[in-house]
Amino acid sequence: MAYTGAFGDGFSGKLMAALDHIEYRRIESGEDMEDVARIRYQAYKLANILPLSGARLVDEVDFDKNAYIFGVYFDERLISTVRIHHVTPEHRVSSTREMFPNEIDAFLDAGMTLIDPVRFAADPEIIGEMPALPYLTLRIASMAADYFDADRVLQLVSPQHAPFYKRVFYADTVVPSQKNVGKYNIELTLMATRTRDVRQRLYGRFPFFVSEPFERRLMFARGENAGHPPLTILPTARFAADRDQAVSRRAV
Repeated sequence: MAYTGAFGDGFSGKLMAALDHIEYRRIESGEDMEDVARIRYQAYKLANILPLSGARLVDEVDFDKNAYIFGVYFDERLISTVRIHHVTPEHRVSSTREMFPNEIDAFLDAGMTLIDPVRFAADPEIIGEMPALPYLTLRIASMAADYFDADRVLQLVSPQHAPFYKRVFYADTVVPSQKNVGKYNIELTLMATRTRDVRQRLYGRFPFFVSEPFERRLMFARGENAGHPPLTILPTARFAADRDQAVSRRAV
């Protein structure tokens, strides 16, 4: 049943309705990683993004201490995945930094912290049927920016996808389109979102990106006090957005 409620039956309402079917999983088990690696391989092979071998796509950076791999599940089916890097001046492991070291180091040398979402891949069997899929997956990057209070969210994208990131995430172009970047078979553009400058506009326009602090802790908390990661994490956007709307009405 489509959700309308406070968000209506427009774009935001449809995304909220889709979130009712979504679960996020932080990938920690070998079995889940096999499924993620398979979808990565299929998506990257179809788009001819990287030279590939075997039937999986896994690299050593998957196991970095500041890397977080997530699966997005729709009605318990894995539909997409993304890897999030929390990049700091002290810990500069980042897939995007391998492609554009001078530009990323300039951010880090200025004392900034970054969120680097990479290895975004969607199940080729359903990507054409779910135009909302990029939003449902990249919501994880917005949560990471909030949890880590990062200065920038990076976007390493093909030129044809750059307008999407500029329109939705208000991203600035850092490096225009370039060929022969690293091992990639496609042209790449480096973009970055000024998280603190755009947060209010982003969440006001797209309330399905909003999240509650406890959802973000479940997604990213690590260490002795974090406990075992939950099997699944349910989005809190509807609850958080409804609460924010109620607060705004009381303030009027």
